[in-house]
Amino acid sequence: MGKYLYKLGGWAYRKRGKVILGWLAILIALVIGLVSLGATFDEGMSIPGMKSEKAMDVLNKEFPPNKNENGGQIRMIFKAPKGETLESPSVQKAIQSSLDLAPKDKEVKTVLTPYQTGSISKDKRIGYADITYKVEADKVTEDSKEKIKDIAKLTRGAGIQTELGGSVSFSKMEIGGPSEVIGIAVAFIILAFTFASFLTAGLPIITAVVGLIGGILCILIGTNFASIQSVSLTLAVMISLAVGIDYALFILTRHRQQLAEGIDMKESVARSVATAGSAVIFAGLTVIVALCGLSVVGIPFLTAMGLTAAISVVVVVLIAITLVPAVLGIAGHRISPARKNRFLSWAHSKKTDPESNKWGRFVTRYPILIILAGVILTGILSVPALHMELGLPDNGMKSKNTTERRAYDLMSEGYGDGINGPLVVVVDASKHKDSQEAIIKATKEIGDLPNIASVTPPIPNKSGKFAMINILPKTGPNDAKTKDLVHAIRDKAEKVKKDEKVELMVTGSTAVNIDISEKLSEAVPKFASIIVIFALVLLIVVFRSILVPVKAVLGFIMSLTATLGFAVLVLQDGHLATLFDIPQAGPLLNFMPVLVIGILFGLAMDYEVFLVSRMREDYTHGKDAKKSVLSGMKHSGPVVTAAGLIMISVFASFIFAGDIMIKSMGLVLTFGVLFDAFIVRMTLVPAVMSLLGKAAWHLPKWLDRILPNVDIEGESILKEKKSEDQKSHKPVYDK
Repeated sequence: MGKYLYKLGGWAYRKRGKVILGWLAILIALVIGLVSLGATFDEGMSIPGMKSEKAMDVLNKEFPPNKNENGGQIRMIFKAPKGETLESPSVQKAIQSSLDLAPKDKEVKTVLTPYQTGSISKDKRIGYADITYKVEADKVTEDSKEKIKDIAKLTRGAGIQTELGGSVSFSKMEIGGPSEVIGIAVAFIILAFTFASFLTAGLPIITAVVGLIGGILCILIGTNFASIQSVSLTLAVMISLAVGIDYALFILTRHRQQLAEGIDMKESVARSVATAGSAVIFAGLTVIVALCGLSVVGIPFLTAMGLTAAISVVVVVLIAITLVPAVLGIAGHRISPARKNRFLSWAHSKKTDPESNKWGRFVTRYPILIILAGVILTGILSVPALHMELGLPDNGMKSKNTTERRAYDLMSEGYGDGINGPLVVVVDASKHKDSQEAIIKATKEIGDLPNIASVTPPIPNKSGKFAMINILPKTGPNDAKTKDLVHAIRDKAEKVKKDEKVELMVTGSTAVNIDISEKLSEAVPKFASIIVIFALVLLIVVFRSILVPVKAVLGFIMSLTATLGFAVLVLQDGHLATLFDIPQAGPLLNFMPVLVIGILFGLAMDYEVFLVSRMREDYTHGKDAKKSVLSGMKHSGPVVTAAGLIMISVFASFIFAGDIMIKSMGLVLTFGVLFDAFIVRMTLVPAVMSLLGKAAWHLPKWLDRILPNVDIEGESILKEKKSEDQKSHKPVYDK
């Protein structure tokens, strides 16, 4: 592969103008395609085969919804001023007169006021009106939403607290914005100090942004052909921006090292793509495989997330091995390490040991103490993961600055927590002789279960053999007691089915979310096992060693458990929630653990390869084991450090997002990269390698014979060029 990449890098250098124009043409074509097709996200997160999904199918079949029920709905929740109720004449007049304006919007189908439906709380202070539209929730126009906001302003002006909920969303998930700009700005500063050059720092940013735009356009067009959720785009932005900068950084660093050694500009670019580019392709494939591996858990929306993020990484890798060498050709010697910015060069020590650095010498001097400290720290951080709970964030976990959160709180205040997470039980008595009697008996048995606030009388279908029962739990949708209630109903259903030949099926959005979370929780150990086995085999092939891959995999497991423990500590238990501006503690986003496994694995293997491959190279070239560790820390450590800091800055920028799903993913991935890059790879890895010595590189001869030879550092092309240099009496290039 190195030979092909060498030719590709040389070609991109020579045809740099055409390469840049080619990528520009591709982006323009994608923009035209997007304008023509548009973008349509599917926010559904169902999993085929779930009990609640099967119950929903029966419900829709036996109780087909009216056309009126298919439209989007806005629920306006009112709270009377202090000292008054919703039945006070002035309050009632203000609400009624304001709601009378709603039907003037031609898109509104029906308006049901709290005075028509009696939807007023026991203390008469809270009530709600339902406004139903002719179109589905996601098709309700901004103009219609603005008219509702204007109505809300009228009632608020009368001193009535008015909040908006329902299926129509007023707080949209933001994709792109100030948070990404902050991440890019911090990455630029890190690169500027790393290279002591503003121009050099800008090149990886530019190429990464081009890759980011290309990936986003591909995903947006893809929404027309596949079911893709909007959160998938956020994940793709996080990944592609971070790895895009890192991959360009690896090639740029190799190029600058070669320029410093006197290699010709054209030759240096070609060799950089052949060597660092080979490692970039390997690292990219590792991330892509990890993301595509999300499909093995058999959950459609998770598969879509993994595949869309993988597409963005493919684009980024292509950018790295084609556009980056073209841009390096245009930059020329202006990015040479000899040209340093005076202001930035103060951070670079002039007196350095060519064989090692301070951190490398420190971690290899006290390996046992450092390993013990790392294991203890990991254990402490991992403990909270033992009580991890998964769920799907609802309006109750949004910021109190949003009207949806205030509406959620008002409904809980007026009607109890369960109003936000009702359950629906479908009763199938078709196999019973007396369907009506069986339905009444089943309803009574359900009503005797704990944690139920109310049970409605059974609503029979046309045949009378099926019935629908609405249940309000005493607790909210993400409360563990609500989950226990769903299981209690199902346990009761088994007994009723056996004794009475009546089937009870629980469904509703709350039950569906509980089932999804449990399915994802079951997928975590399965997916983690697959990833660990894959990593072990992959690294044995790459490093031709047994202990090095085992050490790498154990390090990944440490990073994973510590990251999940940190997530539980902050997001679920609420510790440090104020520091990170977490609106409300609650269960972890149900698909977060699986995503963290896939993403963290890819990034961890990137750092492992870039750091340890240099150690292996020096060891195979004759250095003793400890000196090879020091050399790897000296030459690859700064690049891994910069790459880790860039990843952290990009992921951390998403912590400032308003949406709790984006915020939580940004926070968890930030900690994951921080722990893996700096605790595991930059600290524990060199300590363990130093302790193992020569044993780290032992491989049984029989295994060595059957393993394929994978050249991820382009060593074959380097040997070839070194031989050519010797024959032509040029300065020998020694990597």
